[in-house]
Amino acid sequence: MNPNPTLKRLGFTSTDRLVIIHTDDIGMCQASIQAYADLWDFGLISSGATMVPCSWFPHTASYCRAHPGVDMGVHLTLTSEWEGYRWGPISTRYPASGLLDTEGYFYRREGPVQERAEPAAVQEEMQAQVIRALSAGIDVTHIDIHMGTAAHPKFIPGYIQLAVEHHLPTMIARLDEAGYRKLGLDNETAAFAARSVMQLEEMGLPLLDHLTGLELDQPENRLEQAQEMLGNLPSGITHFIIHPCVDTPELRAITPDWPSRVADYQTFSSKTLLKFIKDSGLQVIGYRKLRDLMRNT
Repeated sequence: MNPNPTLKRLGFTSTDRLVIIHTDDIGMCQASIQAYADLWDFGLISSGATMVPCSWFPHTASYCRAHPGVDMGVHLTLTSEWEGYRWGPISTRYPASGLLDTEGYFYRREGPVQERAEPAAVQEEMQAQVIRALSAGIDVTHIDIHMGTAAHPKFIPGYIQLAVEHHLPTMIARLDEAGYRKLGLDNETAAFAARSVMQLEEMGLPLLDHLTGLELDQPENRLEQAQEMLGNLPSGITHFIIHPCVDTPELRAITPDWPSRVADYQTFSSKTLLKFIKDSGLQVIGYRKLRDLMRNT
């Protein structure tokens, strides 16, 4: 594709490498909030997104009110994946919405949501999560998608509508069909996403070029993984995903991938990685810059 016009609007060239170092799942548990706070103070991460339906969301909101300069988006959540720790929609308890499993929570995986949920119910739930975050005093900088669940032709129009209505950038990469298929989208969804990208760019919405990050199944040699991936980022704007958490009994009880989450926390509080990024020529930005660009257009 042609160079991202957002680069020029931000004052960069088409060959510059920008990265949003993004922390997912904030408020899923206490460990995620503490990690975000520590890493924000350390200065390496540049954004994060909170899971509004989760039990620790109020604490996330309290932290954001006390630190209004942080970069926090809404991690639009339509699934509840863990075995012994669950959450559900905040907009409805109506089974016909297609949002609830037989236990009354969100489905664990994205497939059943995409198959059974009503688009209007998904739109209402996503809207409710954004409104709750704003009402709780979070200066929301963007919206993105937990587990890719809303990345489906049934739900993408509502996702885009939400971004336009609230003047918020989204986690949408300006890829063609082949690029979206490489991300794991089926042919129908990839084609729909590619068409949406063209429409959004014509509207002047700031878009990303690349989506990548550290996988949650490889906790070993995390620093080396991060250096290799960040060092080889291409030109354009990259959304780089990590899942940092401090090591707590609660975290260990919730998820079997806790070693990778703790490794992310340790890695991104490393002075070695901080120096590496400063020496790499990468430009670290947050979503606030993209949101302000969008609102000043």
